[in-house]
This record gives sequence, C-alpha cells and structure tokens, in this order.
Amino acid sequence: MTMTPMKAPPLVSLQNPKDVSFDQIESELSQIWESYREAGSKGDFPIATRASTFTFVVYEPEETQRLLADAGFYDGPIDGITGPMTASSIRAAQKAYGLPRTGKANTELLDILREEVARKNSQGEQLGSSGLGAGGSGVADAIVAANPCRIIALCPTVGEDTGVQAQVAAYCPVHKRGSGNLICCEYITLRGTDAALERVSGIVTALTMPDLPTLLWWKATPDADRGLFQKLAATSSSVIIDSSCFAQPEAELLLLQSLIEDGIPISDLNWRRLGAWQELAAEAFDPPERRAAIREIDRVTIDYEQGNSTQALMYLGWLASRLQWRPIAYVQEEGDYQIKRIKFAGAGERVVEAELAAIPTADTGDVPGDLIALRLNSTNEKAACGTVLCSETGGCMRMETKGGAQNDRFNQVTPLFDQETEQLLAQHLQSWGRDVLYEESLAVTAQMLKLAKR
Repeated sequence: MTMTPMKAPPLVSLQNPKDVSFDQIESELSQIWESYREAGSKGDFPIATRASTFTFVVYEPEETQRLLADAGFYDGPIDGITGPMTASSIRAAQKAYGLPRTGKANTELLDILREEVARKNSQGEQLGSSGLGAGGSGVADAIVAANPCRIIALCPTVGEDTGVQAQVAAYCPVHKRGSGNLICCEYITLRGTDAALERVSGIVTALTMPDLPTLLWWKATPDADRGLFQKLAATSSSVIIDSSCFAQPEAELLLLQSLIEDGIPISDLNWRRLGAWQELAAEAFDPPERRAAIREIDRVTIDYEQGNSTQALMYLGWLASRLQWRPIAYVQEEGDYQIKRIKFAGAGERVVEAELAAIPTADTGDVPGDLIALRLNSTNEKAACGTVLCSETGGCMRMETKGGAQNDRFNQVTPLFDQETEQLLAQHLQSWGRDVLYEESLAVTAQMLKLAKR
C-alpha cells in the first residue's frame, strides 16, 4: 500500500535562550491540531486525529544527519538511520567539497561540515532544514507509518549551555487507497547540551502519554550512572539499544547484564539479527537421527566480521544456555584474528571448547560484527553432529578449508532485509515485552566475560 506524507503546518521553533516549558510545547501542539481541524472541516484534507498508542522517546547523539541538514544538504528525518536519503545527501556533500563520493560519512567530511555550520552560525546565516523533514517527519517513514505515536527526540549538542530549544510538528501518512480519518504522529524535538536535557527530564516525562507504554530508544552507551538515562529508563516500558554500535563490546555487554539485574527492561536490536542463525542451528538437529547427537557437540567455531564481537558472544551465550554448558575459562589472543577461546563444562563435566575469530573483510556490511560462519562438531569421530552454517560472504568456503567438511551438514544463512535497523525497530514497536530467552543467553555471556577479568 503506497503512503505519502500529508503536508504539515509550518514547524514552530521556540528559540528562547532558556529552557522551553511544558506549557509552551503543549500550546504549540494545540495550535497545530487546531489548524488540522480547520483544514478538515473545510474538506481540504481528511480529518486528522492524533495517535493515542504509545510514546517513543529517542536519544539521538549521532550528528551526521543534523550537520547535513544545517549545511543544506539534507531534508529528511533525523533518525540516525543511514538510509537512501542520507546516503544521497552524503554524496551530494562529498561532491560539493571535492571528496570521493562514497555515500558514507567519515571524519574528513564531518570536520568540513562542522566548520561550515560554525561559519554559518558566526555570520548569522540561515541554516538549512530543521531536520524534521519536509513532511515534519522526525523518524523514518517506514517506522512511523506502521506505528503512529507521540515521538520525543532528544538531540544533545556540544558547546555552551544556552538552554533547551524545542520544535514541534505533526506527520500524517496518507493511504492513497484508504478513506476516513488519518492517524497522525506528533513530534517533539528537544535540543540542548546533555546537562540541559537532563535538567528538563521532568518535562520529557510529563510529555509522555499517561496510562500508555513509553519506549526509549537509547542510541548511545546505556550508562546506569548517567542521570538522563537513569531517569528515562525508570519510566520506560522497554529500553531499546543496538549492541552492534558498541565501542567496547565486552564491557558494554556486561553493563547490559547489570542493567537487567537492576530491573531495567532491555531490548537489543542486534540480538534480533541472530534469529536466522538460531533457527537454522535448531533445525539441523530436528531429524530424529540427529537429536541425540547434539549432546556430542564439544567443539564450536564462530567467525564474524572484525569490528564488533557482540553477535558472536551473544550467539555463543545462547548456545551454551540451551545446552546447559557452564563457562569455566576465557582467553583472549592478540593477532590478526583476535581469537577468543572459551571453555565450558557440559553434561558429566565434559569439556567443550569454543573459538571465536574476528575475520578482516574487505567489504564490511552496514552492521559491524555480522556473523560469517559457524561450525558445530565433536572430538568423537563417530558422532553425527557436524553442522556448518555460513553466510553468503565467503563463510562456507572458509569453513571448508578447515577440514572435515565431508562429514558436515551445510546450511547457508540468507541475509534478510528485515535485519536492518529500521525494520527491526518497526517489529519491536509492534510487539515488545520481556524476552526471557535473550535474558538467559546474556546471563551466560556475562559469565563468560567475567572469567576474562580474573
């Protein structure tokens, strides 16, 4: 079904050098809805109704889209998702500044954009798009069209604390083949330093819709000692993170476990990317003749794209939690493959050894640390448990070169479009709640990582 945005009334910017108030925001929202009611009563547009489903709070520290928007290259949603519109804007900026047109931001481009925006500010020039998009969209269309809600975006800035500024808008996806009322998203974007945003955290809480769920997408390290995160997480039904973005994967996975132990409802989008790998591993042992063989597994090899180890560690935690392996040793080896060797005690104290290898790849995907290949086998040569799962990026070939392939059962994991951040988030917004399997698996992963600290 095709959807196009309904043109929203002009954005209302509150540029006072002091913190915006709750009453100001509510007043400006009321004016927007009054203009919609007038347009609907005249028959210019279908009748628009504000969504009453849930509140979606987004903490967005990523600055690429904001810099592109301020410099005049981007007029899309500030959502941190590098989709086609963002990539096209990056290429336009790269062309304008004489840089290679890769469609991916790098330090050189960001430095130039920061200088350009700083120059415009110092000379009092008009900045480009407000960053809410031509249709008032503050989160990608594929998300909001399926999940109309109230969205509160928190955009931290650097520099002097001049207070919190606000922008408000509405966005109504139009179903061309549909009729009747439109269910519209409300957008409230708050900009200020981290200290300023923490100062108005009470306003954020007051703006959430009462008696309805509040979901927090925290696009940074979820630090329990950070005041803003602590305050928002305490009132959220689900705290969404993406561990593929972790700069220190092992330390931050341990942090996630501590947050869960403190009762914070964590949901990791990167965990959802492992679904196909988990399902194929389970299916490999569904045939009656292989069910008993699963207990013979005592060797595990996992290859993943170098750059982020969270997928590999969480997958091994899942496998160990399902087969009731207890972590007993963890060794990190330096070198090209940054190999991690983990030992477990299985049934009857049988030793199970796992090897995780970070593979340097020439063409990395959009998600750092994607799994490349997995092998399950046994030191018992008579055990029919040899299983290889591999991606389309050369994983099968790599496992074949390690020997023993003639006795293994091979399955290829096909990359799915719905493993992209935008699609995973849309799925979570439609069906969220406590994920017991994730919590059990992460608990074992944390046990593994704590051994490395001894």
